[in-house]
Amino acid sequence: MITPTYMLVGIYTLLGQAAAVGVVGTAPGFAASTTGGGSATPGYPADIAELTTWLTDDVARVIVLNKEYNFIGSEGSVTETGCRPASNTCPDNGGQDAINHADWCTNGNAGTGSTDIEVTYDAAGVTPINLGSNKSIIGVGSAGVIKGKGLRIANGAENVIIQNIHITDLNPQYIWGGDAITVAGSDLVWIDHCKISLIGRQMFVAGTTASNRLTISNTEFDGVTTNSATCDGHHYWAIYLLGSNDLVTMKGNYIHHTSGRSPKMGGNTLLHAVNNYFYANTGHAFDIETGAYVVAEGNVFQNVVTPLLAKVGSLFASPSTAANTVCNTYLGHDCQVNTFGSSGTFVGTDTGFLSDFSGKTIATAAAASADIATSAGVGLI
Repeated sequence: MITPTYMLVGIYTLLGQAAAVGVVGTAPGFAASTTGGGSATPGYPADIAELTTWLTDDVARVIVLNKEYNFIGSEGSVTETGCRPASNTCPDNGGQDAINHADWCTNGNAGTGSTDIEVTYDAAGVTPINLGSNKSIIGVGSAGVIKGKGLRIANGAENVIIQNIHITDLNPQYIWGGDAITVAGSDLVWIDHCKISLIGRQMFVAGTTASNRLTISNTEFDGVTTNSATCDGHHYWAIYLLGSNDLVTMKGNYIHHTSGRSPKMGGNTLLHAVNNYFYANTGHAFDIETGAYVVAEGNVFQNVVTPLLAKVGSLFASPSTAANTVCNTYLGHDCQVNTFGSSGTFVGTDTGFLSDFSGKTIATAAAASADIATSAGVGLI
């Protein structure tokens, strides 16, 4: 029998736990005014069904994850015709085959010489949870894990904070196996101190519709994989920023063991990439398409073969202390130089677009430092 004294102790413990849980800090940069679920009472979803209900409803919520929520197998599996793309030069030895999503296998994107094969994948991984507005999703320590399912903030959903969550294991063996976090047709999204690993397609994607104000900070993009599109244990599909007139701050992120799209951007995106650490990239980091505008400052490139694949859009790459004073007028500080170790070149001196930063909330910048690797990811706040 439980005595009243023990019952009261238990109640007070739970109340203290709820009171202690909340979002830590505020978003640096463009999404600074994001409040998520605000002062809503923290709730601990019992299982994946309750988690899904809370994420998708129209109630302001602070959703606390103190365990793993495993969606693998919850929606069954699918067997159908996919393909072995031309990029998979190491079949059955660490390559990525592909699901025929958006006719990718049949519209030429799989490359000359691709062949049809049978693929079997977990259905939950390719169908993300569509979040409602005004949500804070917070992990406790390093325990908050969403396995086998991605999150999508779209179609007008806005004001969302995702902090200290590990999203992992979305059909990593298949291109189009799932995206970890998608933003499309939204505003005010802050992703902070998260970890993303073992994803079939994009770790983060901002779709072609406007995502508006977005901050990704202190997040670990872990590209280590046994299924690589480039057949080298590095994930190719990392960060894709192709929204319409989006304002994106990337600050303090650790992006490692990738081989491409780290990030790729276009669609009139204005990107402030500040104090990130790019490590062990066997392909390219930045890929700047027409219409993208990028200020990259205070970043570290270590063992990055090609820091810049293409610069069709505009880039100010903080070339020198003297040249970087131009930032002060528009960003409120002199830009910080980027640093390089065993890496290729990163050249961009465009300044005509810097006025686009005027009047906006801009993240501060510090000198480039590899310490970012130990301050990004889960379990640190």
